[in-house]
Amino acid sequence: MEREAATDTVVLIHGLWMTPLSWEHWVTRYEQRGLKVITPGYPGIEPGPAGVEALRNDPSPLAGLGVREVFGHLTEVIDALGTKPIIIGHSFGGAFVQLLLDAGYGTAGVSIDGAAVKGVKALPFSEIKATFPVLHNPANKNRAVPIAEKDFHYAFTNNLTVQESKAVYDRYAVPVSGRILFQGGFANFTPNAATTYNFANDDRAPLLFISGGNDNILPPVVQRENYEKNAKHSTAITAYKLFDGRSHYTCGEDGWEAVADLALDWALAPTPGDLDPS
Repeated sequence: MEREAATDTVVLIHGLWMTPLSWEHWVTRYEQRGLKVITPGYPGIEPGPAGVEALRNDPSPLAGLGVREVFGHLTEVIDALGTKPIIIGHSFGGAFVQLLLDAGYGTAGVSIDGAAVKGVKALPFSEIKATFPVLHNPANKNRAVPIAEKDFHYAFTNNLTVQESKAVYDRYAVPVSGRILFQGGFANFTPNAATTYNFANDDRAPLLFISGGNDNILPPVVQRENYEKNAKHSTAITAYKLFDGRSHYTCGEDGWEAVADLALDWALAPTPGDLDPS
């Protein structure tokens, strides 16, 4: 496929239990490099600290929200830009990056600690443990489910102390749409699943998978399988980068700058293959 022209715009897509506020430091860093940065929230999620507080007080906008509703909203945001952007997503935001690239969006995409699309079968125990508080109860499928501080510490911030984790939790954590988590978690058992993805799409934009070696909720084995399936079945540029020792909170914990810079530098000049670990 032909390489897309360079872009001056980056779209950052947050994951579950988070809002656009989680990208606040990345926005500043990328803007300092002269780029326009867009951080769309899922439908019903507003940017800034006020959006976090609003969802804690009234999480109803998240109840019943599904993958396709979020995907449709993201396509509207990107279509309105008038130019193809770099698309970077964290956690379930990484899955949205894949779905968007598969649909022809973006000059390049980066999935950071990305959730699995349909067809990725890796399911490590730590992921089961991290998502069990939501997935153990089928009634949560149509609810907005909060995350407890101790569960957040295990799933996101296991490299931090309890006190450090609480500060992150207080600033960023919001309830999750149970429907999105169920749709992702049971995609391999669901015909026409919302996260269905074409691994053999030769026309998609270049795609980089970044994983953290100490990520509990989405360990490297998930991104590694995703990368290998893409690299095997598609001629489009596909790459993989492991940041050893980093948690799921890799976009905010100490050293996040290295992750942000690697993601952007690669997206501006994509190269295929398994990149050397840090």
